[in-house]
Formats: sequence, structure tokens, C-alpha cells
Amino acid sequence: MSEVAKKLILIIEDEPDIVRGLVDALEFEGFAVASASTGAEGIEQARELRPDCVLLDLMLPDDNGYRVCEALRRDDPIVPIIMLTAKAQEADKVRGLEVGADDNVTKPFSEAELIARMNAIFRRQNRMAAQEETFLIGGWEINGRKHTMTQGRVSKRLTFYELEMLKLLRERSEEPVSRDDLLEKIWGVQANPHNRTVDNFIVKLRRKLEEDHKNPRHILTVYGFGYKLIV
Repeated sequence: MSEVAKKLILIIEDEPDIVRGLVDALEFEGFAVASASTGAEGIEQARELRPDCVLLDLMLPDDNGYRVCEALRRDDPIVPIIMLTAKAQEADKVRGLEVGADDNVTKPFSEAELIARMNAIFRRQNRMAAQEETFLIGGWEINGRKHTMTQGRVSKRLTFYELEMLKLLRERSEEPVSRDDLLEKIWGVQANPHNRTVDNFIVKLRRKLEEDHKNPRHILTVYGFGYKLIV
């Protein structure tokens, strides 16, 4: 439990009963816990405390969780964010992933299930940290440990999902990878014809990677199927 005890979980939730239940369950498992009841307070605490994971309510008194998630992600591209929502619609879950959440849990939820999902994310992070991940795409050096892409004196940050997408495309470079495969392997979400998550992240990556994002040379569209990486 010594490794777990070092991890700090930030709860951004305005329902006292839910907060109490989460605090009790997390502390029992050996986690340190901090909480905030508004989005603004949560963003401030995240900047100050640098938590290892954020549990973020979708409906907050001063803002919605999507905008808070975007703010958290701008400050830290890799901290795990699990969104707590009373909405179970597919569109809400997809939007949460698009703004940077790592997972969604629908209320009412089991604290045991939530902690299991957190631990799964931590295990995945540990596997990634154990790997030396540096590779080239075009003139950019991609550093998986630092979540950066560098060219000369120019350095840009990559979010967790942007990096994972580049890694998967690179593993199959020169070969087309389907949207469904990207969605399922990276986000763990089943294919849906209305899900634009992959396409939205491709747009973001092209803006960072390509000299002319409207005429890409490295991340190419395979129409009606998916995308292909040319290194």
C-alpha cells in the first residue's frame, strides 16, 4: 500500500454525501484526498496540489465539468481525470473524452468500481513510464516520457490521447488504421458512426505536427476507413 499512499486524489464535487462517501472509500484504500465544491476552487487546488488523479463532477454550481476539464487539461496534459456524471447518454460520454477526460462513471456508482478504474489508469501509466518512448515524425522528436514534441528550439506539449494516437499510428506506419480501431484501442469505446472523437484529435495533431495542416504530409486520411502515418 506504500505506493498507493503517496497518491493524492482531488474530488471536484458539490454534493456533500457523495464527497463523504468517496473520501471514506479512498482513505480506506490508502489514498490522500482533497476536495473542492466548485469548478474554480477545483482548478485552483489542482494547480496548487498537483494531484495524481481528479474525480470531476459534470454539473457544478459555477460551471460545467467540460469547461473545468479543459482548464485542468491545459495546466496538466497527463493527470488522469475521471468524470462523474448523472447522464448516461453516449454523446455525454464522448464529449467528456473529447475535452480530455480519461474515463466516465455514471451516478449512482460503486466506490469499488471507481477505485478499480483509477488503479487501472495508474497501472497503464506505470507501464508507459517504464518504456523509453522517443521517436521521430518528420522533423519532430516525440518524447513519450515528457509528453512533448520538439523541433529545434520549438517545443509543444502533447496530451495523453494525442501521444497514444501517435504511438498507435507509428506502430503501423505506412498502413491504414481504422477509426474504429483507434477508438477502441485508445479510448476503450465501441465504434459508433456518430462518434467524432478520433477525427477531432486528428485535427488537433495535424495543427501541431504538420507544416500545413490543411495539406498534411504525415497524417493522411484514408477515406471511408481511417488514417495512415507517413513518418
